[in-house]
Amino acid sequence: MTLPREPEAVGLDLPRRDGPVKVLGTATYAYETALAGAAYLHPVQATVARGRVTELDTGAAEALEGVVAVLTHATAERLASTGNRELAVLQDDRVAFRGQVVAVVVADAPEVARHAAALVRVGYAQEEHDVELRADREDLYAPEKVNPDFPTDTAEGDVDAAMAAAAVSVEETYRTAMYHNNPMEPHATVALWEPAGDGFLTLWDSTQGVHSTRSALAAVFGLEEARVRVVCPYVGGGFGSKGQPHVNVVLAALAARAVPGRPVRLALTRQQMFCLAGYRTPTIQRCSLGADRDGTLTAVAIDVVELTSRIQEFAEQTGVPTRMMYASPNRRTTHRLAALDVPVPSWMRAPGECPGMFGPEVAMDELAERLGLDPVELRIRNEPDVEPGSGKPFSSRNLVGCLREGAARFGWAQRDPRPGVRRRGDWLVGTGVAASTYPVSRMSKSTATIRREGERYVAEIGAADLGTGTWTTLAQITADALGVPVARVAVRIGDTDYPVASVAGGSSGMTTWGSAVVEAARAFRARYGDEPPEGAEASGDVGPADERFAMHAFGAQFAEAHVHADTGEVRVRRLLGVFAAGRIINPRTARSQFVGGMTMGLSMALHESSVLDPRTGHVVNHDLADYHVTANADVEGIEAHWLPEHDPYVNAMGSKGIGEIGIVGTAAAVSNAVWHACGVRVRDLPITLDKVLPALERPSAGG
Repeated sequence: MTLPREPEAVGLDLPRRDGPVKVLGTATYAYETALAGAAYLHPVQATVARGRVTELDTGAAEALEGVVAVLTHATAERLASTGNRELAVLQDDRVAFRGQVVAVVVADAPEVARHAAALVRVGYAQEEHDVELRADREDLYAPEKVNPDFPTDTAEGDVDAAMAAAAVSVEETYRTAMYHNNPMEPHATVALWEPAGDGFLTLWDSTQGVHSTRSALAAVFGLEEARVRVVCPYVGGGFGSKGQPHVNVVLAALAARAVPGRPVRLALTRQQMFCLAGYRTPTIQRCSLGADRDGTLTAVAIDVVELTSRIQEFAEQTGVPTRMMYASPNRRTTHRLAALDVPVPSWMRAPGECPGMFGPEVAMDELAERLGLDPVELRIRNEPDVEPGSGKPFSSRNLVGCLREGAARFGWAQRDPRPGVRRRGDWLVGTGVAASTYPVSRMSKSTATIRREGERYVAEIGAADLGTGTWTTLAQITADALGVPVARVAVRIGDTDYPVASVAGGSSGMTTWGSAVVEAARAFRARYGDEPPEGAEASGDVGPADERFAMHAFGAQFAEAHVHADTGEVRVRRLLGVFAAGRIINPRTARSQFVGGMTMGLSMALHESSVLDPRTGHVVNHDLADYHVTANADVEGIEAHWLPEHDPYVNAMGSKGIGEIGIVGTAAAVSNAVWHACGVRVRDLPITLDKVLPALERPSAGG
C-alpha cells in the first residue's frame, strides 16, 4: 500500500523552529556552554606592526591572584603543523601585524585575565612596516589562483584594440573600502581536553562549519580527526568570518592544554575582532567598457588590485563576475596583490561578487549616460546567449526578468534620465539600478542520515545555522523527500558527531545539505518502504553537480537616494530587489536573507569603512561606535521580491543560494542613484558628504 502524498512543505511560509529559544534566551551559544571549573583567556597583542619580540616580562601577571597560566612563544606548546601561518600562534618571536597575539593569560575569572594581560610588559625590535595599498606599487604580483580556485587572469579577443575602436567608452577607477565582519555574536570558543593527557579535544565554537573546524584543528595539533569534536548548534551571525577557523580557536585549545582538566573560554572583544578574525580586502578596480552606438558591448575589462597579508595569502575573486555577466567578444580580467604587514583577509559575505560588481555596474551606468540609453535597457541589450568564457548554456538565467519586474514595481518608467532635476524640499532625489549575480555552488562532500524514532523522522547532518533558517528549511526538505508531514520531522545539526557537512559558505548550504538529505530519504524509502520499523536508518551523500550547465542566481537592485542640497547628506529612502534564485524553500527565511543582504549592501554604500592608519598599521575605528553599520533609521523601506523560477538542473529541490546575492549590486545601485540625484559620480566607497558637496557648490547643482 502506498500512502497518500502529503502536501508539499517546501515553499511554505513556516516560522523558524529556532525562533522561540532565541527569543526566550534559552538557545545556548558557544561561550555559554555550561561547564564546571572553567578558566578564562585574554590575549596580549602586539603594539607594533612589524618586528620581533625582544622581551616578555610576565612576572606581575603571574603573581596576580587567580592567574593560572601565562603562555608566550617561549612556553607555549609546539604545534604539529604551522603551514597555515595565521593559526601558527605563539610559535616564534616574529610580529607580522599590529594586534598579533604575543602572549595569553589564563585566569579563574575574565576580569582577572584581562587585568593580568595588561600587566604583561613586552619589548620589541621594531622594523619599518608597510600597509598602504596603491595601484602603482612596483611589488604587485599575480597569485597562482583567486578564491577558491579560479584562474587569476582571463583574456579573450583584443580588449585594447576594441577600446580604441569603440564608438563610446568608459575607463574609470573604482574603489571599495576595507570592511570588517561584525556579527552580533563575537568569535567565541570553549576548549576542553578530556580526559587529561588522553589527547581528545572538544571545542564549543561559533563556527560556520563544525567539520571544517575539526579538520583544521586536528592538523594543527597533529591529531586524528576522530579525536576532535566540535559543537555549535547556534551561531549569532558570521557573514563569512566564521567560515574558516581563526586564531581564537587555536588559542583556546593551547590554553586548555596548559590547564589540564579545565575548560577554557575565550570570546574576542569587538576591538580584537578587527585584527584577529578576518576582513574584506580593499580593492582598486580599473574598469573598461567599450560599445557601439546602439549600446552593444565590444569590450569588457576589469583589472583589480587588492592587498593580502605577508604571512598568509588570500586573493579575493573580485574580477570573476565580470567574466560571465554580459556578452562581449573582447574580455579581460586580472588580479594583482600587494603583500603587506596586515592581518590576514578572509571571506566576507559574497566575496568577489560583492566588491566586484561595484565598479562594473557603476561603469555600466556611466556608459548608459554617455550613450543616452536607459541603464535597464543597456543591460538587457547585452544579455549573453551562453555563459561567456565557458560557452556553457545557463541552467536558467532570468536577469532580464528581474530587471523588468523590478522596473515595473519601482516605477522606473516615470524616471527623468537627467541628473539633478528632481527635488523634494531641500532634498535632491535620484534613482539608480544595478544587476546582481551569484554562482550556484554545490560542495562535493556532505552526508545525511535519516532515522525513524517513534512517531517522528530525524535527519542528522553536521550543518550550521547562522540565523539563516537551516533548522527549519532542512526539515521542510526532509518532509517532502519522505512524503510525511513536516511536523513529524526533527533535525539535528551543528555537531561533528553527526555526518560530515560542508561549511555554510558560498550560499551552498541548502544546495549541498538538502541534496544529501534527499538522497538519504530515497535510500530510506527504497530500503524500508512506507512503513519503516522503529530504528530504521539510511544515509545518503550529496551527488555531483551537473557540469553541462552554467548555474547562477541573478537579481536587479533599485535604489532611491536623497541628497540634501545644502549639507550633502545622503539618505536612501527606498531599496527594491527582485531575484531569480530558483525554488524558494521558505518565503519567510528567504525574505529575511534578501533584506539582510541588501541592508549590508546599503551599509557598504554609505557607511562602512575600516580606517587603517599607515603610521601605526592598525584600524583606528575598531568598534561599533566608530565603525558604523546601517540601522533601521538609515532606510525607510526595503522590498525583496523574487520570480518563480523552475530549474531542474541545479539540484533535486530546484533551489539556488540566497544568503549572499542580496548584498551584490546594492552599493552600485545606490551610487548610481546619488549621481542621478545630484550629478556627481562617487567611485570611491563609502559615499560620504565630502564627496558630494563639491557638486552641490556648483551653480547648476539641483537644476
